[in-house]
Amino acid sequence: MSCSRHHLQIIKRTIFMKGYNIYILLFFLLITNFCYAGNLKGKIKVNEEGLSNVVVYLEPVNKGSYAPPKEPAVLDQKNLNFVPHVLPVLLGTKVIFPNSDQTRHSVFSTGDVKKFDFGTYKPGIEKSIVCDKPGLIPVLCYIHHDMSAYIFVLETPYFALTDESGEYVINNLPSGKYRLSFWHEETKIKSQDILIPEHNTVTKNISIDD
Repeated sequence: MSCSRHHLQIIKRTIFMKGYNIYILLFFLLITNFCYAGNLKGKIKVNEEGLSNVVVYLEPVNKGSYAPPKEPAVLDQKNLNFVPHVLPVLLGTKVIFPNSDQTRHSVFSTGDVKKFDFGTYKPGIEKSIVCDKPGLIPVLCYIHHDMSAYIFVLETPYFALTDESGEYVINNLPSGKYRLSFWHEETKIKSQDILIPEHNTVTKNISIDD
């Protein structure tokens, strides 16, 4: 969508003539963000195979603070697995741990970022934490040793997780300079600087050869 200054001025005068002073402010905040937002997409491959569960995140050069979402994130327990295996969240997000299995679980973490131990709890019960420190939270189960997950707490709201084919998309990015970084539990990927232009989509593919 192309937003010219001339068209915006016409809209502004029209709405003011109708007396909607408050609505014009909200309208302009919305339309300005839309017009100047960019997008980032790409694919991450290792030996030509798509790499899933990579956290892709953008940190603005001019860092700010961001309010956490009102809705909690969910790290479920199904079929003796944590779902999802990797959960990226914004700093301050509440994460709930429902037990959707047919057996008891005992979820805990001994990491430096967030230590907790829920003890054993039955199916249908849920526990929760608030992610109040940035970094990696490894999650395990005392009862089922094969169960593992990671919560990656970020100080930026601009992030995505690669899907099974290694693809990712981050939409509605304010234009400007960012530091593009990646996290994966087994593969290291170098960070790089990137410029997100106004109302445009940048494609950034990463190919890694072992």
